[in-house]
Amino acid sequence: MATAVLNPEPSLLAERQQQHLPPKSYVDAAAENLDTFSRQDQHSQELYASQGEDEAPRTPRRNMHKKSGSLRVNGHTEESKDPHVVIERFEEKDGEHLVSIPPGWDRKRGKPLVARRNSELVSGRKAGARWEQSRIHFAPLSVPLKRRFQTLVVLAHTLSVAALLSTFFLTCAIPLFWPLLIPYLIYVLISNAGYSGTLSHRSDFIRSLPMWSLFASYFPARLHRSAVLPPTRKYVLGYHPHGIISHGAFAAFATEALGFSQLFPGIKNTLLTLDTNFHVPFYREYALIMGLQSVSRESCENILSKGGANGEGMGRAITIVVGGARESLDAQPHSLRLVLKRRKGFVKLAIRTGADLVPVLAFGENELYDQVQPEQHPLIHKMQLVVKKVLGFPVPLFHARGVFNYDVGMMPYRRPLNVVVGRPIKVEQASKPADDYVDELHGMYVKELERIWEEWKDEFAMERTEELVIVE
Repeated sequence: MATAVLNPEPSLLAERQQQHLPPKSYVDAAAENLDTFSRQDQHSQELYASQGEDEAPRTPRRNMHKKSGSLRVNGHTEESKDPHVVIERFEEKDGEHLVSIPPGWDRKRGKPLVARRNSELVSGRKAGARWEQSRIHFAPLSVPLKRRFQTLVVLAHTLSVAALLSTFFLTCAIPLFWPLLIPYLIYVLISNAGYSGTLSHRSDFIRSLPMWSLFASYFPARLHRSAVLPPTRKYVLGYHPHGIISHGAFAAFATEALGFSQLFPGIKNTLLTLDTNFHVPFYREYALIMGLQSVSRESCENILSKGGANGEGMGRAITIVVGGARESLDAQPHSLRLVLKRRKGFVKLAIRTGADLVPVLAFGENELYDQVQPEQHPLIHKMQLVVKKVLGFPVPLFHARGVFNYDVGMMPYRRPLNVVVGRPIKVEQASKPADDYVDELHGMYVKELERIWEEWKDEFAMERTEELVIVE
């Protein structure tokens, strides 16, 4: 009786390690088992045929271990012509056979998987790559509620002129409001509330609302005092620089968010703005409630000569953005260029009213927006100067961040604002200011501004690219 030929090499891992043989792969072991079962089956058939049994045709015995030419694999018929594909003898209940291929073998290409270093294949751009490289960075959804309220208040103030003016035109389109609008427009034309100096529309309650603390903490803004201002005098505060919208001046001198009354007790300060703002329906009411007044000569003299502790303006102060709208064209980040050389009208005003001069320097006001640089676009800058000369105000081309992103929009950047109030310069009152005295006070004013800059620039202007420059 013939015996089956056994494989002399052991298959167990422990036995192969004893004979110092490498481990055998699963695929090779499966192939050897198939060959062994095939040889055993052939030998049993030969033995069965040589026993002289009945020669009647019989149903051949099913070979359980022989690979068939066609097996159901993964729901379809799989031809086993590929020598590198191993169809296992294990069959599941639904007739599916397990399939495996040698590791590192590409079945479809019939060759091992090898990383190609030098390939002529050219790939297109990666989908979504531009989103990863985009210059616009959107705000996350998990923004604290306080920051959302800060953004809302700053947005409302920034768009107050456009929003209130649009509301006015909307009411004009509704005939139901005409009986109210006609008397209101007549009142706007004849009202002198913007320059009377009585401050009758001013509301200290509105100026002290907690919403203005959200406005100031958006940047954040801080107010600093260099010296005490006695309430027995009156003052002309010169605010520098103008910036784009003068957010620092509004936070420090039009609201109580930064604690002006605590730093300067007994002083009633008034922020001045363009006279045209008091002819804009609806918006003028907002400006008057916040205590704003016209920057006209009549308005300034009325504020500093009426009211106060003695009825002649004692304890009152006005804040003038000296550089005006012209200075907004030089509002470039990390620089400080002040339009001041020929601006002496506020000095004459102080002499006529007997008010002391107080320089105010706002570090960070120019950093709140980016705008077109005159050196790179001189033609645009000249056109802006022409528009300013014709219309009376310039049109700066600026941008900052948006409500939901950090790179594009009309919202100011969240950058620190530090408003430093300098030391007062005592002024002697005269009805007709002499030119020499005006120049002397103007020089003292400029020196105090330079002192504030030199003393605090290393703390509040660390990213500056140039020093303080006095132009025009």
